[in-house]
Amino acid sequence: MIKKKLLQEISIAATQSKNNIGNNEKDVFKIQSWLNLFAMANPSLATSISIDGDFGQATELAVKKFQELKAQQQTGIVDAALFSSLSEPLSKAFQSPANGNNLRNLVCNVANMHLVNHPFELMIKGQSNCGPWVRSYMDGNEGTQWFWCMGFVQSIIDQAASEQAKDFRTLMPLTYSCDTIGTTGLHKNLLHRFDEIRSNPALVKRGDIFLLQKTPNDWIHAGLITDILNDVFETIEGNSNEGGSNNGNGVYKRLRNFRLSKLDVFSIDPLV
Repeated sequence: MIKKKLLQEISIAATQSKNNIGNNEKDVFKIQSWLNLFAMANPSLATSISIDGDFGQATELAVKKFQELKAQQQTGIVDAALFSSLSEPLSKAFQSPANGNNLRNLVCNVANMHLVNHPFELMIKGQSNCGPWVRSYMDGNEGTQWFWCMGFVQSIIDQAASEQAKDFRTLMPLTYSCDTIGTTGLHKNLLHRFDEIRSNPALVKRGDIFLLQKTPNDWIHAGLITDILNDVFETIEGNSNEGGSNNGNGVYKRLRNFRLSKLDVFSIDPLV
């Protein structure tokens, strides 16, 4: 894989515990982030806490609640093994073997593998678009200005392509910009415009990238097409929400009517 920042999100430098003078603030931030992500996937469990880098009483109690759920001794201490358990969703999404007899199936299966592991962003220090999932998709970048839909798309294609020892950068540059991919598609004759698609939906295939058009040369959101159903694309997309926002809080599976939306499509055919 080309995008490997996830490796920094699934380990800590040293054991962390309440009021330990040797605590590493960066590691505590990661621990608190994963406790909050666990709470988002399991809202009935009280592991949601402030993400402030201070391993205090609330963090210790949240760790104990997580340990209780995992049937472990409730020490409130986070060692390497416990952190691996906390960050397991990311490991499973990025490191589990993907099934698929061709690249298009691999792309769709990898996207689903991420979806079921509940990738969400966090609000940290007043900034949205933060947290271990965002940093993994965005090569370490995070913050309100870092919209991460294209980072998600390219991470999935990178992971799928690596299963076939392919480099996705032969198809498109590594980027976080929908405009860059739209422009690349135009230059390489790989971008099908929404009006073409409405006339001939057969141009679109599973694993292709949709780009939501604002103007003919300005695209504001992207995602992966996992199925074509009559007038509708089934998609998996990051940085979205239940309403299909281009700056939402997680990875979602959606249905988008391509006859009612200006959805251009970037073909991944040359990589297949």
